[in-house]
Amino acid sequence: MKFSLGKNKKLKSRKAIERLFTDGQSIRKGAVRCVFHMGERCNSHQMGVSVSKRYFKKATDRNRVKRLLRESYRLQQHQLQTETPLEFLFIYQSGKIPDFKHCISLVAGLIKELNKRYPST
Repeated sequence: MKFSLGKNKKLKSRKAIERLFTDGQSIRKGAVRCVFHMGERCNSHQMGVSVSKRYFKKATDRNRVKRLLRESYRLQQHQLQTETPLEFLFIYQSGKIPDFKHCISLVAGLIKELNKRYPST
């Protein structure tokens, strides 16, 4: 099983991100909010991470939280078993820097919820 998070699995398109906020749905586990939408032009899941300057003034702290969320998703991406390609964005909404175990549990809860909403056939 390959645990890489390649270029084709990253959500970078401005139009796709705007479409997430206009047409997407949202779920929340703890301090992480996940905005998701069925992908129209992609053939695999695409994810993005966002941390607001409102909660972390220093860029090093924001980048640390983004790295933790990306890494926890990278290790658990095989558990996302929906057949429909999804575009989703993890938004961290707390002023406290989480530890790695906490990030893993938050992302695991979000993945379980996505599997419930889009069950594989």
